[in-house]
Amino acid sequence: MYVWDMPRYSPTLASRLTGISTGRIRRWMSGYEYDYEPPGADEAMRVRKGPVVKREAGDSPFASFLDLVDLLFVKGFLAHGFSLQKIRKALAEAETVLGGHHFAQRAFFTDGKRIYLKVHERGAEALLQLFTGGQWVIAPVILQAARQIEFDEHTGFAERWYPAGRDGRIIVDPRICFGAPVVAGKGVSTSNVYSLFQAENEDAERVASWMHLDVRDVEAAVGYEKALAA
Repeated sequence: MYVWDMPRYSPTLASRLTGISTGRIRRWMSGYEYDYEPPGADEAMRVRKGPVVKREAGDSPFASFLDLVDLLFVKGFLAHGFSLQKIRKALAEAETVLGGHHFAQRAFFTDGKRIYLKVHERGAEALLQLFTGGQWVIAPVILQAARQIEFDEHTGFAERWYPAGRDGRIIVDPRICFGAPVVAGKGVSTSNVYSLFQAENEDAERVASWMHLDVRDVEAAVGYEKALAA
């Protein structure tokens, strides 16, 4: 198991980082049940829906870094009008081509006008056909995620996330600070920076001096933590 696939984020922490409710995270990762009464039936039947994101961790309630990336993609597709049913179908058809963590692999890319699946098999074409006319619609989703995710050249898996963008000075890397958001290149968690910022009467220069950071690092960390709190 790669470090990127080790369970480490509780539903609460995953919710905080992705902006997805804990309830949705649990349902998307573990599946859920509901009562359905078919037309003409005398009583309701219990229906189970499997997880949207298939995971190496099985039934663990904790998400891995790759799970976070998959959850972000599902969130993005939903925000652009795609149903969970369509996303499930796409992932099911892609499974034979990509295996697990379909969105967390460098399998999707775009030239700005068209979306491609970087696999030369028929299953890839079938996946694109699920989003009829969606090449123009999906592009913003993939582009936005691609700008935030850094992929490992050898495994093809997502290995680093820039939640505030590549120029945002904040990274989430499972190899650094146990996967907590940190200041890029400094390894200092944003939560620690923000705590000291509050303790020092919101004096960014003093915090920067104490923690050997650039003032812009402090401002980025504080802004990020405030955005999470909001």
